[in-house]
Amino acid sequence: MSSSHLFPVAHEDLPDRYTSTRAKLTIRKLSEHLGAEVDGVDLSQAVSTEAFFDIQQAWVTHGVLTFRDQALSPAMHVDFSSRFGELIGHVVSRFGLLDYPQVTVLSNIEDDKGQKIGADRAGMIWHSDLPFMQCPSLGSFLYAVECPPEGGDTEFSSTRAAYEALPEDVAQRLADLHGVHDYAWHYETYLSHRRPLSDAEKAKTLPIFHPALRTHPVTKATTIYLSEGLTARIVELPDDEGRALILEVCQFATQEQFVYRHRWQPNDLVMWDNRLTMHRATEYAQHHRRLMRRTTALGGQPFFTRADAGA
Repeated sequence: MSSSHLFPVAHEDLPDRYTSTRAKLTIRKLSEHLGAEVDGVDLSQAVSTEAFFDIQQAWVTHGVLTFRDQALSPAMHVDFSSRFGELIGHVVSRFGLLDYPQVTVLSNIEDDKGQKIGADRAGMIWHSDLPFMQCPSLGSFLYAVECPPEGGDTEFSSTRAAYEALPEDVAQRLADLHGVHDYAWHYETYLSHRRPLSDAEKAKTLPIFHPALRTHPVTKATTIYLSEGLTARIVELPDDEGRALILEVCQFATQEQFVYRHRWQPNDLVMWDNRLTMHRATEYAQHHRRLMRRTTALGGQPFFTRADAGA
């Protein structure tokens, strides 16, 4: 059927399969609360204004969009994703492509010196991208070059649907709190297998706090903005109490009912809205090669408008 819906409209309110308004793209929902596969567009070519509008609308509606069978060079990857916002490379610059530093390589492959060619075992803990910046990422664009035959999936959680299902007392408590997002703490806690951050890298990622709930700037939906992997503590609470609350909320938000699991195929492009989702990578046998390329677009400073939460 053809969609005549004007956004904002919730993922749950759309049919399982529909046709976009302007470019007549086929959009198929992938799970109950988030995720949709988009068919009918070749991202290696210049995307029309009509198709780009439909993709943007679908993105803020479904949170995660997947595109199969896309043959994308790094330049094409950059061209498409940069239309959504300014791209920023990884904090650790050695993970960027030489000719395209805004493209981050995620890989377990080693070069002839035995060094990993990209960020290895990246993103294994639930998180959103770049919350440790004053203006974090609005979205990320991950492209599969080589995939293991099994495992190495990416799970996404709808922080909007999870917020809507929170017990009222927890939602009210979060409305008054701020999470401290700390990349150096994350690196020391979860990435001790890597070379330590340099002083210059640490200086680029000083701890910063944002509201524990945030308002999506387009849809006005309220979402949870805490994560197990990058939110170290809560400003208003003792460290232990704050960390316990972060883990409690994230465990709730990542229940199976809120999650879409993407099983990668070569030439997949998946883009997700960091303002609506959390994600994590899953385990895979390390003797299998995995090579992914990611770009990340910057967004605005997170804010929370209590009226948008229905308070």
